[in-house]
Amino acid sequence: MPETKPKLHLVAFDVPEPPDYGGAIDIYYKLKALHEVGVEVTLHAFAYGKRGNPENLRPWCKDIHIYRRRVFKNPFYGEAPYITSSRDAAELMDNLLADEAPILFEGLHSCHWLDDPRLAGRVKVVRTHNIEHEYYRNLEHAETNFFKKYFFRVEAERLQRFEPVLKKASLIAAISPDDTGYFSSLYGHTEYIPAFHPNEKVEIREGLGNFVLYHGNLGVGENNQGALYLVKEVFSRLQIPCVIAGSDPSAALRHAVSVYPHIQLEDQLDTAGILELVSSAQVNVLCTFQGTGIKLKLINALHRGRHCVTNRTMVNHTGLENLCHVHDDPAEMAAAIESLMQLPFDETEQTRRAFMLSEGFNNVRNAARLMDAVQQ
Repeated sequence: MPETKPKLHLVAFDVPEPPDYGGAIDIYYKLKALHEVGVEVTLHAFAYGKRGNPENLRPWCKDIHIYRRRVFKNPFYGEAPYITSSRDAAELMDNLLADEAPILFEGLHSCHWLDDPRLAGRVKVVRTHNIEHEYYRNLEHAETNFFKKYFFRVEAERLQRFEPVLKKASLIAAISPDDTGYFSSLYGHTEYIPAFHPNEKVEIREGLGNFVLYHGNLGVGENNQGALYLVKEVFSRLQIPCVIAGSDPSAALRHAVSVYPHIQLEDQLDTAGILELVSSAQVNVLCTFQGTGIKLKLINALHRGRHCVTNRTMVNHTGLENLCHVHDDPAEMAAAIESLMQLPFDETEQTRRAFMLSEGFNNVRNAARLMDAVQQ
């Protein structure tokens, strides 16, 4: 008789198509890798805003269910986190009860039904994308809009109160080593499953680039904060062409860039355009003040870009520190960029980078690790 394929329900907080931001990227390439290791995935996803076409995910999924995320007029109402209570579709529970397959909940966002007694005895895995209350506190600190700032503060408090629901999970699949230590210390049953990403191998272009790049979704306060810091404290010290790339830059960032003729803002590029810049740049500069989770743009830059200059928070405890030039002092960061502009990225460095990334960030291998943990 033919071997029965393992089955899995995957509950996504968003339609992960197109894979154009961190959480969507992790889920999109996880689905692809799970299909490659022979898993029959039933995808459940919450739709809101103008996202892509879920049918593009059909080749990797046995079935797809889409639910409408609720939008509250008052996002401060209630004790539960808004990101969770707005994803409480009763139809989701009905579909999860259709069989006994394990369930993978993506983020606390998707965990409304995690502690429901009807799921007692089921294998329930939670993929944590961040330590959410810390992430939201950092969003609060980076935000300048009063309403958003207050929402992030309230949401951080609600997320911290809600987080112990993870005790009901059979397994927590954390996305970074630091997050693994945090969740393991509080709830046990935690395993590190690295981020899934779009890169199958390290491919670095030959020759020298002639510009420096910072990229990210600039509509996210954390990324806007990092870009402003680089423009004012680092790129302002250089005479080299510098590019800030990403959508929805703030007025403050636009103004800061306009002061310096050697700094250019690219805010109309799609994902392919951003990745082209990553490959073309001589130096990818990555800076964050948010230490939870892992930054997928770092993984992309290491697979596709030449030299990477980062601050310590970007790489701390990721295992990728030795592949980057790490500086917290702005003058030291600027000096490192200048010295790297004329330094070719040689074959020895490419080989070392390829070895280290293949050890930790191989999608198919990590999908198999995830399923081994689910089935234990």
